[in-house]
Amino acid sequence: MTIGHEKPSDIFKERLRAARESLRQMSQAALAKESGLPPSSIAHFEAGTRKPSFDSLRKLANALSVTTDFLLGRTHNPEGAAEADPLYRDMQKLNDENRRQAADFMRFLAEKHDKEAGKK
Repeated sequence: MTIGHEKPSDIFKERLRAARESLRQMSQAALAKESGLPPSSIAHFEAGTRKPSFDSLRKLANALSVTTDFLLGRTHNPEGAAEADPLYRDMQKLNDENRRQAADFMRFLAEKHDKEAGKK
């Protein structure tokens, strides 16, 4: 189910670089820091000389805020299907006021996370 006739390993290295540069405007060093992987690994992955482990793939996707399916060429959408997220499904059950409160709380948690991450 890959896109086009490219090999999956070619798609991965292209998608990784595109997500890093175009979507997130990150350097290889910044991606390495955010993902917890060595900078040399990022360079090898983008050059196609090494392939990531499942754990590394997950770390890269999380650091870039994209899905592993996007990095692997299984979908064109880097953000993934929000409908698959249990939070999204539960939000659909709320009235407008409760949705506003939930959105406010999610923003609060995200800001709290960012502050805590800055302290480390």
